[in-house]
Amino acid sequence: APSTRQCGAMSVHYRLLEMDPSFRQRQTDIEHMTARRMMPGAALRPGITTIPMVVHVVYNTRAENISTAQIKSQIAVLNKDFRATNSDKSKVPIIWKGLVVDTRIQFALATTDPTGTSTAGITRTKTTRTSFGTGDTVKSSASGGADPWPSDRYLNLWVCTLGGGLLGYAQFPGGPPATDGVVILNTAFGTRGSATAPFNLGRTATHEIGHWLNLRHIWGDTEDCSGSDLVADTPNAEGPNYGKPAFPHISCSNGPNGDMFMNYMDYVDDDSMFMFTPQQVARMQATLDGPREQIGT
Repeated sequence: APSTRQCGAMSVHYRLLEMDPSFRQRQTDIEHMTARRMMPGAALRPGITTIPMVVHVVYNTRAENISTAQIKSQIAVLNKDFRATNSDKSKVPIIWKGLVVDTRIQFALATTDPTGTSTAGITRTKTTRTSFGTGDTVKSSASGGADPWPSDRYLNLWVCTLGGGLLGYAQFPGGPPATDGVVILNTAFGTRGSATAPFNLGRTATHEIGHWLNLRHIWGDTEDCSGSDLVADTPNAEGPNYGKPAFPHISCSNGPNGDMFMNYMDYVDDDSMFMFTPQQVARMQATLDGPREQIGT
């Protein structure tokens, strides 16, 4: 497993912006809608949204064919993290404890497949490929991967061996339906089986599904303090934080509290990220009311 977090979501995003002019316009439209939904006084989406998932295990060796127990351990982590019932939220610095909130989103393995047949919500595909990258080849049987289920009904999550030190990547809302979903390295998935420290607490999927729900990295993907994650309650940060930082880590004149490196959308180790903020939740809920309105119950 890699020793530091590396996410491919932005490289995929930039590639789509260059390849598909309509994607750029859809992104603009989504951001305008999201900004309106995040204005003071905007109506909040009611209740809890449950999102059905299908996990596509794409494997070359027996060890890569992860167990159902490992998959279920990941679902359990997602439901704790997104509902803010994770016990390690107690480690959030006191100054930000009041910003730890329930997203009111939860996840469940699909119980019926696209034809209406009963399913465990898991597919298994043996491949001749030894690794995949951010080119979306894992998302098609024609290129050695597994075809998606309809992305307006399921969150497609592919688990495979990724090259280049990647832990995972996701596609932002508004992208092509045929490649919509999340890809996670098999040794950074769940909390048991092949999951390997420091990415053995299931937080890579939490991070990448955050992108799938339209969250950006907290430093705004620049390294000169000019970027923005489009969220007001995460301090501006100069760049990603890695490993297990000590609080406070100050950058971009954001003292005395510094970077919110314990946010799920930074690059720290699994055991050092614990929280989403209210404004991040507002973005995710706006996504479920907008470009992803057809998915979930």
